[in-house]
Amino acid sequence: MKVYQTTDAELITNLNKDVHDLHVNLYPEYFKPYNSEEIQSFFQGLVDKAEYVFLVLEDADIPLGFAMLEIRAYPETIFKKSYQSVYVHQLGVNATKRGKGYGSFLMKEIEKLAKEHEIHQIELDYWSNNEEAKNFYKKNDYDIHREFVFKRV
Repeated sequence: MKVYQTTDAELITNLNKDVHDLHVNLYPEYFKPYNSEEIQSFFQGLVDKAEYVFLVLEDADIPLGFAMLEIRAYPETIFKKSYQSVYVHQLGVNATKRGKGYGSFLMKEIEKLAKEHEIHQIELDYWSNNEEAKNFYKKNDYDIHREFVFKRV
């Protein structure tokens, strides 16, 4: 297994399909059907921005997963201290390869990246009905820090 950084928007787009389809299935009221061209255009607009990092997980030279990360710098405010984080926007492993340690391996690489940047916090969110994600992050020692709630009116 290996993880490397990429700016290949087409590869990221292809690896994103499983994650996107999962979101569409769980929350069709929020997510549009997968559109390769539009998604690739979106990723193409981010790959050259310094604050975004895209990682690819390969096994036997076959891409199996990816992570879309953002290096965030939160400024000090009157209420909060400043800090930095690595924000995980998306993390995905091919649906046929889940539960085999690939996602945990990818998370360890994200932790290494954070340490290399002297960042001491990794942040992310997931949709509340995504039990697979909830269990995965719990297994990887992530704690709930805040909860986002809403009410339809």
